[in-house]
Amino acid sequence: VQLQASGGGLVQAGGSLKLSCAASGRTFSNYFMGWFRQPPGKEREFVAGITLSGTSTRYADSVKGRFTISRDNAKNTVSLQMNSLKPEDTAVYYCAASYARIPTVLGADYWGKGTLVTVSS
Repeated sequence: VQLQASGGGLVQAGGSLKLSCAASGRTFSNYFMGWFRQPPGKEREFVAGITLSGTSTRYADSVKGRFTISRDNAKNTVSLQMNSLKPEDTAVYYCAASYARIPTVLGADYWGKGTLVTVSS
């Protein structure tokens, strides 16, 4: 699976941004999907994950209630709607795919190139 994330940019604190990840190459609906981020100088961390049909989602505590992950299997895309952004959300955001389960930092089959999100205070 080839993954291409987009939608990053500069936003003020309290604002919103929507990231998208387009998949190609294999049957998208066969893959669990996830979003991750890597803040400057820190380790990559899990942000959100979604199951094959999109009926179940999982979030990091730090984004719960502010971020929403969704997928469109017809369009081969997974999105991350980010609301009430905070400066600490500043990071490079990555999408990932996993065949067996929701991806983890150490357990993803495919990674996309990241997209930078900068939240100014």
